[in-house]
Amino acid sequence: MNNETSKSNQQITNFWQAYCRLIHKQLPQPDAWPFGSTPQMATELADLMIAGKKTATTSAYIADEDDYATVGQYDIVLDGYKRPVAVIQNVVSELMPYAQVSAEHAYHEGEGDRSLAYWRQAHEAFFREEGSRKGYQFNQQLTVSCEVFELRATRQSLSAEMGEE
Repeated sequence: MNNETSKSNQQITNFWQAYCRLIHKQLPQPDAWPFGSTPQMATELADLMIAGKKTATTSAYIADEDDYATVGQYDIVLDGYKRPVAVIQNVVSELMPYAQVSAEHAYHEGEGDRSLAYWRQAHEAFFREEGSRKGYQFNQQLTVSCEVFELRATRQSLSAEMGEE
């Protein structure tokens, strides 16, 4: 493990421990991941989430390769620099064909003009690019995991617990 990875992992652990202190519970550390496929996209989408505009996400679901996100599941969201910026908790988790994603879900994704048309254009391009890297092919029947989440904490709200005041 290189020094950068070790530092990032320690930041994530410290962030989660600060959240656990805040809620007065010890919980297992969840997965930590960025939105999107580039550092710039990760930071932009994390900023939308922190601003309250992004309360949902969609990812390709490949059976036997991906864990199914569950209601109640926590995740740590990273920015484009692999720094933890938020703790989220799933309140809705559904698998469905890409073609069945609703306008409501697209709105909650918080991107662009928040329309289904914008969502489809952006996500089709994303899934085509990701599929070429991960070995799946995009089509309208691609199974996607649609998650709606609540923001539980941000770096700012945890700053006292982390000694960053």
